[in-house]
Amino acid sequence: MTPIIAQAVIAQAGSASADRAEFIVFLVLAPVSVLAALGMVFNRNAVYSALLLVINFFCLSVFYVLLQAQFLAAIQVLVYAGAVMVLFVFVIMLLNVGRSANDIRGLPVRVIALLVGVGLLVQLFLLSGVTPGSLAAGIGIPAGAASPMDAFPAGQAGAEAPGLQGVVGAIAEPLFRNYLVPFEITSILLLAAAVGAVVLAKRKL
Repeated sequence: MTPIIAQAVIAQAGSASADRAEFIVFLVLAPVSVLAALGMVFNRNAVYSALLLVINFFCLSVFYVLLQAQFLAAIQVLVYAGAVMVLFVFVIMLLNVGRSANDIRGLPVRVIALLVGVGLLVQLFLLSGVTPGSLAAGIGIPAGAASPMDAFPAGQAGAEAPGLQGVVGAIAEPLFRNYLVPFEITSILLLAAAVGAVVLAKRKL
């Protein structure tokens, strides 16, 4: 029994050490991601804003790894920090953003941005007191009658899907079956943005 107990103690100590390391990584990268997001919003140079957004994407990919979602972390880097940001930088360079006077930073725009930010902060404050139990009770499931997850069958099925068909299958099946049209519409929107940038940059066409 002694070797078994020793192995259990070692495994528990290793798990505690891994949790502590993950917590330290989160404490280091969480403020970096927040500062990068704020810098992206408030920076006057569009290219610097794009680079700060890339830093934020990399921080998000590390958070996905901490949540044991390695596939999402790889997709975050390849798709967003790679392909999408290349499109953003291409459009920014094509339009020469920041080299001509514009009123996008005028007083009305700043007032609207301030109101939107205050509204988001109020919503986050109100959502901070919401728990799965209170949410389940709010939709008519009495407390203690069932697990709070029973109130959200779609979420429960999504949590169980990776164990049944893997992470790739759990993401690909709803994406290309239930959300195929929105997925294709998103690609059309990105294409329209690129075409619009070309039209704005080449006004003589």
